[in-house]
Amino acid sequence: MLIYGRHPVREALLRGDVVERIWLQDDLAHRTREDIERLARARGVPVLYVPRQKLDELLRREAPEVPRIRHQGVAARVVLREGPSFAELVAWVSRTRTAKGPETPLLLALDHWEDPQNVGAAIRTAVAVGAGAVLLPERRSAGVTPAVIKASAGAAHILPPTRVPNLVRALQTLQEAGAWVIGAVMDGGKDYRRADYTPPTVLVVGSEGRGLSRLVLETCDERVEIPMRGGVGSLNASVAAALLLYEAYRQRFPLS
Repeated sequence: MLIYGRHPVREALLRGDVVERIWLQDDLAHRTREDIERLARARGVPVLYVPRQKLDELLRREAPEVPRIRHQGVAARVVLREGPSFAELVAWVSRTRTAKGPETPLLLALDHWEDPQNVGAAIRTAVAVGAGAVLLPERRSAGVTPAVIKASAGAAHILPPTRVPNLVRALQTLQEAGAWVIGAVMDGGKDYRRADYTPPTVLVVGSEGRGLSRLVLETCDERVEIPMRGGVGSLNASVAAALLLYEAYRQRFPLS
């Protein structure tokens, strides 16, 4: 997998990810170049220096879904680590089904999100609050692409998404194991601040424009909405996910 951008590449080196090779634009600013070179030397990672045009061509081949790639003169080939398996998540929920608090699973499910920027931003927030997994359907959903990794600022390396063949069946399996499934809706739900996020919880957020699909919506145990004032009709999907995740964090880690 090719990743790009100064921050994702730097974070991959600092975390100890398997980095096979790094490309640096040959006229890159000295300070950035020196920083990446130092980290690469410490890890024994080879560095290649190429003109901007060559770097553009390389990334266009690897990330054709992104019309304009802002690589900041830095790219790297890395080996993606595996995220938690779905079976592991089900077992975790089952072990903690009667518990409440920070040790119980907090999972985020994205219902057919196709925008890599939104997927990356949601993964970044999930990592920030300590969520246990991000669930993505295998079809009609952005995968772990260079654009997703860039948008996540490297967080997709820390918490690679767990792909599931069918999101509805995955949610039902987690419910049977003891998880409470909360779906975000535009209207008809309770204020999201009134829900209880301390048991094993799956937060489900739909894509922008379409929201939750009918079968996913029918599967949810509870529906919540984010109140709006000031004439704005909706929020960016990743912003909505962030609000729910941080409300869960607030309840699980209350101020003393």
